[in-house]
Amino acid sequence: MRRFALGMMTSAALMAGLASQVQASSKDYSKSMKTDLVTKIMGNKSYQVYSSLKLEEVTKKVKTKTKEKKKYTVKKKVAVKKKSKKGKTKYKTVKQVKYKWVTKTAYKNVKKKWKFGKKLTVSADFRYAHVQSKSYKVKDGKRYYYIYVNGRPVGYVNEKAFALSKANVVSQVSLVNNPSDSVGFNAEDAINYVTDQHGSLVDNDSVEISCKSAELNISDTGYVSSRKAGTAVLTFKYGKAKATSKLTVRGDAKEGISSADVTPVKTDLPEIETWSANDGARLSSSSTITSKDAVSSSHKYWATKTMSGNAKSADIETIFYHPAVLSAPGSSNLEAKVSSAVQGIDFYDNDLVTSNLDLGQADNWEARGHMVYYNMRKVKKYNWQLIPSKMLSFNTWLSYIKNIKVSPYMKLGHGQSVGSTKKYVYVLANWNRSNNWSNSQELIRVKKSTMEIDKIWTFKVWNGSAKYPRIFLNADVIDDNTLLALFHNASKHRYEYWKISRSGDSFKAKEVGATGSDLISNSAEVQGFVWNSAYDVYYIAFNDYLFKIGAGLDGKTDAGKLLNYYKFDTGRREFEGLSSYGPELYVNLNHPTETLKVNHITK
Repeated sequence: MRRFALGMMTSAALMAGLASQVQASSKDYSKSMKTDLVTKIMGNKSYQVYSSLKLEEVTKKVKTKTKEKKKYTVKKKVAVKKKSKKGKTKYKTVKQVKYKWVTKTAYKNVKKKWKFGKKLTVSADFRYAHVQSKSYKVKDGKRYYYIYVNGRPVGYVNEKAFALSKANVVSQVSLVNNPSDSVGFNAEDAINYVTDQHGSLVDNDSVEISCKSAELNISDTGYVSSRKAGTAVLTFKYGKAKATSKLTVRGDAKEGISSADVTPVKTDLPEIETWSANDGARLSSSSTITSKDAVSSSHKYWATKTMSGNAKSADIETIFYHPAVLSAPGSSNLEAKVSSAVQGIDFYDNDLVTSNLDLGQADNWEARGHMVYYNMRKVKKYNWQLIPSKMLSFNTWLSYIKNIKVSPYMKLGHGQSVGSTKKYVYVLANWNRSNNWSNSQELIRVKKSTMEIDKIWTFKVWNGSAKYPRIFLNADVIDDNTLLALFHNASKHRYEYWKISRSGDSFKAKEVGATGSDLISNSAEVQGFVWNSAYDVYYIAFNDYLFKIGAGLDGKTDAGKLLNYYKFDTGRREFEGLSSYGPELYVNLNHPTETLKVNHITK
């Protein structure tokens, strides 16, 4: 059960805290103290990372003096009382016992001493990595944790390298005024991370959250209603960790009300079906990888069917295989596990960001996962699969780690509405099983420099009233103030294209095109949506189909007109996300997770 502003701890948490204090204050340990596998949050201070830490018996050469009796035969003339006839004194030899000091060299164990192994690197190199631990040793009253970094076992570091008793939350949350929102805003969405006194990530449900406001309040389950305007200060607390966030519900209840009045462009599509997602490739994301698991060749798939009949008009080819996982073996809970199951991707220049949810989680309400940033300037096509293993040399591995950033555990929704600009990543975190409800839609902004959330907005889009909402499961970010979103109007058998513009914290929506078709006739879900700015076209992905449609945003094409489609035989590996930068187009496949470039698509 969640705790909100109760100022209480469960008995289990209290006992764990007492046990932790006892361990920290006791004697040095030569053996590792085992804990549950926990996520560690790196702090701003940098400490040395060592390959090992051992408590060894040290022998010392000690010189000791001992007194020893020794007999010496001394030839000494000792006068005898009687003299010889000749008047001479007689002498005799006398044995005499003497003592002397003898110095002996002895080897003896005098003490135990901690010995560090090889200096590997400094903790600052792992500032934005996914760090975990399940054991530590205590040296001179200080804990040294054995850490795993992005899945690879590394070495020992002083716990002062972690963010101890820290709370990091979004400073500002801006909610649309939505009288029809039946859920509200989950205050936990504003948490980047909260740590305990040892720098271990605390489960969000364990964080006390309180709301100070004259107009708003927080429910027992931690939600803030957006049905009326107001401001509030949310306080997040766990132990000594504390942070605040300012929340505002905007005043205009009519914000986001628009009209879906664009006439859809008809198509001459034949009936097109694709296989069900339930029949797709089924491989769970592994927690380990061996040389046998690593893929050492590229995939290349040619289109086998197109609208023009030219089957050789497009192909997709591998440019990057993602790491198998970025978490340690045994990472059972979702906060700890960074899965390779990618749901969405986006390129900006050479920056690639992905949304990673564990298999099966994307369909859950409040679906959460991690975002991963890759500097593609440094990416090699095959080797990055080996990051969670020890098959790469440490220096090679470290050079890769410096070009990856893993976000905290965060809300992602379905994970396919991902876009990015030079400084930010955006996620439209909607639930893909909402059945087009009238609740607000949550837009999350993440700073690329830290991969932490820095702002959250909600907005709504209604066609005239709450009776006709538009919930977007797929969207593409154009710039820091604009996104393009796709809506499937199943009842009218058409796809609608919407432009959502932000001015300050307010949003306006306008329908900018429509296609009079379901595109796929057997109700398959969209697996990716993107706008290609170079050719002014949209691409919409299904399991193994890719549709090209005119956007008409800059006059190069007719808005909503179907231009072509392509079918790829991928072995029932479904598309999971689309991205475009400049003229280039990219798709993502799982099992194994790889990003492919689309070639030869005609203008």
